[in-house]
Amino acid sequence: MSAFVLNPAFESTSERLGDLTLSHARFKTDGRFPWIILIPRLSGVEELEDLSAEDRVQLMDEILAAGRAVRAVGEAQGRPVARLNIGMMGNKTPQMHLHVLGRSPSDALWPRPPWGIGETTAYAPGDLALAVAAARTSLGLPSA
Repeated sequence: MSAFVLNPAFESTSERLGDLTLSHARFKTDGRFPWIILIPRLSGVEELEDLSAEDRVQLMDEILAAGRAVRAVGEAQGRPVARLNIGMMGNKTPQMHLHVLGRSPSDALWPRPPWGIGETTAYAPGDLALAVAAARTSLGLPSA
């Protein structure tokens, strides 16, 4: 199997958090939501069914860890997360990835689904750094 290569589409819309046991973790730079993307570091994987049973278990553990990290980001920003939305579409970027994002009744799209609706809002530089640091700390990843 060839080495893992990150689809370039992720680099322009997210910040690197680091590598978990299975997945490369990224922080989506859309200031509307605390949002982590998990990308299994396996080449040729596009669907859950492409993962081994062991990798599916590991991915579920990482989804739960990402959910805790999203909640930590919300707390650090003073925007507590009421619900976690987890999605795996892959319609635009076929490389397997999962979105874990925090929702709150105070977000502009509540209670509608967030996928592909509205315009991305950039983080202020200090706010983005705070969010990324909170996510890395929660995930047990070193600072960049």
